[in-house]
Formats: sequence, structure tokens, C-alpha cells
Amino acid sequence: MIEDARVLREGFVPSDVVHRDAEVNALSRVLEPVTDGYPAEPALITGPSGAGKTTITKFVVGRLRESVLDVESVHVNCWQSYSRFKAIYRILEGLGRTVDIHRQSTPHDELLDRLAEYDGPPVIVTLDEVDQLDDARLIYDLYRLDAFSFVLITNDEEELLADLDDRVRSRLQTAETIHFGRYTVDELTDIIASRADHGLLPNAITQDQLRWIADAAAGDARVGLSVLRSAARRADRQSMEVITDEQIREAIPAARREVRSKNLEALRPEQRLVFDILHDEGELAPRELYDRYSDQVDDPRTKRTVRSWLRKLAKYNLVEATGSGPTRVYRVRDGFVDAD
Repeated sequence: MIEDARVLREGFVPSDVVHRDAEVNALSRVLEPVTDGYPAEPALITGPSGAGKTTITKFVVGRLRESVLDVESVHVNCWQSYSRFKAIYRILEGLGRTVDIHRQSTPHDELLDRLAEYDGPPVIVTLDEVDQLDDARLIYDLYRLDAFSFVLITNDEEELLADLDDRVRSRLQTAETIHFGRYTVDELTDIIASRADHGLLPNAITQDQLRWIADAAAGDARVGLSVLRSAARRADRQSMEVITDEQIREAIPAARREVRSKNLEALRPEQRLVFDILHDEGELAPRELYDRYSDQVDDPRTKRTVRSWLRKLAKYNLVEATGSGPTRVYRVRDGFVDAD
């Protein structure tokens, strides 16, 4: 059943992409100066989860590196590298410049000096989920270095800019914003079909089944690919050469749980604490949630920061909000499992 498991994985970057020509062309134009050895203006990639932001960025940067020998690139996942130190370290690590750096004792200024001393080929740095950074001064740091061009990926441009200080916000005034909308059912059907063609046995899944998966995914390619993987695994375990409707029916809720669980695992410790408080309490207003959170940590973040975390958790379908203003409350989404 499964001929190439890599193709079915979420992080796989295909050799060609469909239904994102405008976005591919826009990002390629922004990064074009790098091909001549000059820094590009920042690119700001926005859109909902599962809209292809990360895949398309990796595709464009990869294609640029295929055409230009002397270009480096580093992709920073800001869910994981959320502190200024971790993000700078990850960039230096991607450039092979961390041999004598000690994670526990090296000061920030020394890491910044390393970046400033870099004298190799132009570097494209992608800060994925950039709104997860504790300290957005990193954007300002990179902007001042001629060797570095950067791409910022976020769900919501307005929320990102609202949380930045004036100095950093002013640097992003020249950024080219490229918005990714949700995939339509037809578009997502084509994307999933392409993965099935390259990853599964011929005729393993029908067009109607592919459209069913796309419709269930509601525009989120992550969910769609997870359904395809889950259904293919079920068929593979049963040594079948075709995927049945029953396997897809079972795979849909399993895939949604898988995506939510991955999102949960990606949370920083304090964000996970906020989620766990909601999970235990059932439903809380932001003020009540903040009080419980601040009682459990030694150095609580600001109310504004926790509100931004709640919005992020909502965008990743971990929590949901009802009401507005003083009646607004948050709860863990129905059907979420693996919360422990």
C-alpha cells in the first residue's frame, strides 16, 4: 500500500507545488536580490494553520538555492527556539558556527557578535511561527546585518505587529506581506491526490475518497494529509491494496486528534500550563485563567502575553472561545484527547 512514506509526512517538501503559484512568485520576487548577492527586504507570510506557509517557503528557498550556488539558508522553528538565545544559536548552528559555544554560559552579545562577524555567502533566515519569540529584538538584530535576509511566518499579521515595539515595527514597514488563504476543497483534493500518487500504490484511493478527505479537512492541509496517512496505515496493516471507506471514516477523527496532539506537544511549558488549567477547570474567563496561572509560576508573564497565547491556542484548535468582552470565556475544544 505505502510505497514512499516520506511523501505522506507533513514536513515533506514536494518537487512541485500546486495552487500556490501567486504566492510562490511573490516570495521569489522578494528574495530575488539574494541571487545577486544583495540582502532582500523582509517577507511576511501570513495565513491560517495548514495553508501551506511553511511548505511553500521551504520550496521557494530550496529552489533558489538550486539555482544559486553561494546562498545559505536556516529555518528556525520558533515554537522550539522561542528565546532570543535559542533562535540565534539555531541560526549559528545552521551555519556551522557553534563548535565552541556553550549553551549555558555564552552571553547573548557574543552570539550576536558571531552573527555580525559572519562573512560567508548570503543567508536566508526563516523565522517560522515568529510570534512565538519571547524577544522580537532578533528581527531588529537580523535587519542590521547585510548578510542576512529573513522571512517571517505567522498566523496573523496584526497580532504580530501589535506585540512588537516601535523600533522593530518600523523595520517591518518595508516588508512584503504575502497572505495565504485557506485551501478550497478542490485545491486540497489536488494536493492530497498528488501525495497519494507519489506515496501509495496506483489506484489505492478513489477520487471521491480524496474529495471526502479534503472536505473533512476544512481547508487544513495538515489535517488532510494526516487523514490520508492514517487511512493508508490502516490499509497497510491489513495488507490491502486499496483504502476502504470504513478506513477513511475511522481515520478522520484519528487524524484530527493527531494534529491537535502535535500542536499540544509543541507548546512551551507556560503555554501548556495555561492549557492544562483550562482542561482541569472546564471553562474560565481570561481574568480567572490569568489568576490561576500567575498563582502557579514564580515570574508570570503579562496579561497581554497570556491573552496572545490563548488566541494562538484557538488558532491551533486546542481551545475555543465563546462570548465577547466581559462575557468571554475559554474552554478546551470538545473531543480533545491526550491532554494528560
